Amino acid sequence: MEIPPAEVDLDDFDRKILAVMRKDGRITYTDLAQQVGLSKTPCQQRVRRLVESGVIVGFRAIVDPAKVGLEHVAFTEVKLSDTREAALAEFNAAVRRIPEVEECHMIASSFDYLLKVRTADIRKYRIVLGEKISNLPHVASTSTFVAMETVRESAR
Repeated sequence: MEIPPAEVDLDDFDRKILAVMRKDGRITYTDLAQQVGLSKTPCQQRVRRLVESGVIVGFRAIVDPAKVGLEHVAFTEVKLSDTREAALAEFNAAVRRIPEVEECHMIASSFDYLLKVRTADIRKYRIVLGEKISNLPHVASTSTFVAMETVRESAR
């Protein structure tokens, strides 16, 4: 079993940096430093420490799914036939290789995983479900819920 990483000790400046950067990851160090009440160099050092310690795991562009033809969202419940650690690890590794799966959560419920799947339309989703998700290791059954409207979605 993998040992979880230790929590990183964060002070008020670190928390302020994270709050600002979650809203604007492209902010300049000068503007960031001014907003959190530090000078530029200590602010840069703190950001570097937050990256090196794994608190900040990356920087990315947030794309509007509708503008790239990926408006269809489905949530898929997955029940496994085997939930021993080796089977879970095998499923986890395989599901990470499906680009249409935006999120995958192990759930304490009558099913084992909840997937958020984004595709162009229901036809494409059906192909992903039938060709990819249903063929993942140890999948016993699936159930799908199609989102009719997204009211609030986090860009993370």
